[in-house]
Amino acid sequence: MIRIVIAEDQRMILGALAALLDLEEDMMVVAKASNGEDAVKLARLHQPDVCILDIEMPLKNGLDAAEELKAMGLDCKVVILTTFARAGYFERAIKACVHGYLLKDSPSEELASSIRIIAGGRRLYAPELMDEAYGEENPLTEREKAVLVLIADGKSTKEISKELFITTGTIRNYISVILNKLGVGNRVEAIKQFKEKGWFK
Repeated sequence: MIRIVIAEDQRMILGALAALLDLEEDMMVVAKASNGEDAVKLARLHQPDVCILDIEMPLKNGLDAAEELKAMGLDCKVVILTTFARAGYFERAIKACVHGYLLKDSPSEELASSIRIIAGGRRLYAPELMDEAYGEENPLTEREKAVLVLIADGKSTKEISKELFITTGTIRNYISVILNKLGVGNRVEAIKQFKEKGWFK
């Protein structure tokens, strides 16, 4: 019997997921949580075979919970089940050693078979994520990336020019090139896209 803990902040989805998996003869949902903090507590308490986590949840998100479960050393396979096919999230999930990263828009019958595969010791990641994570190169040069990292740190054009020993005019040129390469309209969008792609190291 595969014992499962599910964490999902939308009650309707949580209930539907639990009901769906409980229909499987070889699965049993032993606990449900509506946030990442409770998910960690319930995983420690029930010692499940599989812990299914949404990403965006209150108190502690699914990736934070996955990292904590890894640090605790529980013998529990962690599965991220989310709507977000973002390379940055996926990269963080891989670092947390999750066993599965599945998308909510997959057919429901695939979920049970995926859980069986993961419970059996294999890792399973949505193919869309593999394409996004490994199919797109960072278009910025090292210098352009350095400028964007400093912008993300809240530095002004003047402060960046001092730190990189180049003129403020050159910094402005770099910013223009960065926005153009990323196809965004301002610095905030550039930082957001860079984070989502997992290009900040």
